[in-house]
Amino acid sequence: MPSPLSADRSAAPPPEGDPVDALISQAQRLRGGIDAVRRETAADAERSDDPRLRWQRALCELAAHQVDHLGEHLGQLREGLDGQCPQPSAATATLASGTVPAGPEQSGPDAPPGRVGSAEWNLLTDEVTWSDELFRLFGRPPGDGALTLDELPSWLLEEDRDGLTAMVTDCLVDGRPIDGEFRIVRGDDGAVCTVHMMGEPVLDADGCTASMWAVLRDVSALRQCRQEVHETRDSAHHRRQLAQTEHRLAVELQEAVLPPWRGSLRFPPAGPAGAHTPAFGGALDLAGHYLPSSTSSLVGGDWFDAMELPGGRTLLTVGGLTGHGVTATSTMAMLLGAVRGMAVSGAEPGPLMGWLNHLLDASAQPALGSAVCCRYDPASGTLLWSRAGHPAPLLFRGGAEVALPPPEGVLLGAVSDAAYAQAEERLLPGDVLVLHTEGLAPRPALAGLPELAQRFAAAGSAQECLRVVLEEFGDKEREDDACVLVARIGA
Repeated sequence: MPSPLSADRSAAPPPEGDPVDALISQAQRLRGGIDAVRRETAADAERSDDPRLRWQRALCELAAHQVDHLGEHLGQLREGLDGQCPQPSAATATLASGTVPAGPEQSGPDAPPGRVGSAEWNLLTDEVTWSDELFRLFGRPPGDGALTLDELPSWLLEEDRDGLTAMVTDCLVDGRPIDGEFRIVRGDDGAVCTVHMMGEPVLDADGCTASMWAVLRDVSALRQCRQEVHETRDSAHHRRQLAQTEHRLAVELQEAVLPPWRGSLRFPPAGPAGAHTPAFGGALDLAGHYLPSSTSSLVGGDWFDAMELPGGRTLLTVGGLTGHGVTATSTMAMLLGAVRGMAVSGAEPGPLMGWLNHLLDASAQPALGSAVCCRYDPASGTLLWSRAGHPAPLLFRGGAEVALPPPEGVLLGAVSDAAYAQAEERLLPGDVLVLHTEGLAPRPALAGLPELAQRFAAAGSAQECLRVVLEEFGDKEREDDACVLVARIGA
């Protein structure tokens, strides 16, 4: 194959309107589009820590470099070779820099280093010919002369020298083409550059290697972009694994804390005659359910709970914390454990809310929360309850809703040493009490359905009442998770 340095120099430049010019114009338009996307992606990446945005920005940089190199090659193809590697054309300069072509004042020793250069090593005459661009690529003054094949490895990093020696030997001895990369230390500034080298042997009439030519290209920026792509991809993969692990831990923690019962629960449970027999009426029939968010895979800090207390009373509570993931579920577990312990000790709902607020306010992981806590006494049929910035329970009686005046109570963790009032309500056999967190549905939607109250009146158990709620609201699009707890007073 003839050397590119001795190629035919008599060919006239292609006429205007040549297909190569059309390709250059298309490449320029493509470069402009990439720049627009790159500016938008860079702005988004600066405002966010999302690794996917940084990965997209790196991909845009990589695409821009690829198009730059395409522009250089198209410019060389249009200009033709005049004995040395040609300077980029005006179109190519515009494409590579995204600005106006460099003027004469940018040439000379202070000009940016060239990215593509060519060389020929004549084995018969020991003559070495380098293009001006190759001298600039190596940061070597032309007056010092071109490097011979023996001198070339000394400019490489030590760990890359054996690879270059093997490529050159295979080319000269076995006639194999050269196609590989190595890193050089530039002579003028000591910078390390990654160079891609492609070349072939030139054979004489006897089939022996007479010379070797090569084109060397600075691919440092390209390799850096690829490295950034790999790193951001690995970072995104790592963060995705962490998110999956956190989600699994949050789910396991939530499942360990929320009530394990499925179906209905009765308080007091059935037992020997006379044991915990309510003087007022039948047992309290309970059913609860947790509904995950429909827009997020993260687990929130919502809870529901029911527990029998000493003396035959029953604790009913629902609540939720701001945030998602392990932090929210671990704080929720702490609060729910505190609610259970204080309720068993005999604390009434109002003071209990105050201590819960103090606990959240003093927590190492600050958060805000809302909750409602009820204590039902079957002996008197009374419900003593308190709330902290939470929707009041919904009471349905005889096919209609009965409004419960809410006692005062701010969000948990909002104000230190806040006081919480409590209210008392007399419940009747057949009443249905619905406790829910805010993610279930807007209060007007949940409380303003007459048919909901009528269906509760026709239901025979708390589980049937819960099914009515889920049929009405279970398939709704929710931005957050939700809990619902239904209590039906036995006849």
